[in-house]
Amino acid sequence: MAAIVTISVAGRYLFSLPIPGDYDLVGILCGCAIFAFLPYCQLNRGNVLADFFTQRAPERVKAGLDAFGNVLFLAAVILFTWRLYFGMLEMKASSEQIAAFAFYRWWTIPFDLFCMVVMVLAVLQTLLEDLAGAKAGHAADHKPAKAE
Repeated sequence: MAAIVTISVAGRYLFSLPIPGDYDLVGILCGCAIFAFLPYCQLNRGNVLADFFTQRAPERVKAGLDAFGNVLFLAAVILFTWRLYFGMLEMKASSEQIAAFAFYRWWTIPFDLFCMVVMVLAVLQTLLEDLAGAKAGHAADHKPAKAE
């Protein structure tokens, strides 16, 4: 994405020749990148966590609240995946293309759907971890994994 923007801006400034559809390409790639990293973020528990009121709660309570939050998140992720599928079907039926070149907008949605299915599995994994933690009396580690 950075290369597309850099080349397009330089081409526009130096030669009055930007990359056609650069804005659309960067938007599509950005969306794909977001979908790709959602499961990773979930598995590393990198989502925003508001624990101000539960800092002093027992570990079992924290794990139970985390499990409840994951149940709600799982419902939302399943709903988003379901609606993304039907949105893809509508985009395919309308044959919407990027104006600068023949690229159908729905072509990237199967990748996004795959990422959302992986996200459902990631939320299920963290839910099972939190349920096990609630049963055992300890909350899951909410610190993101360190890069080695």
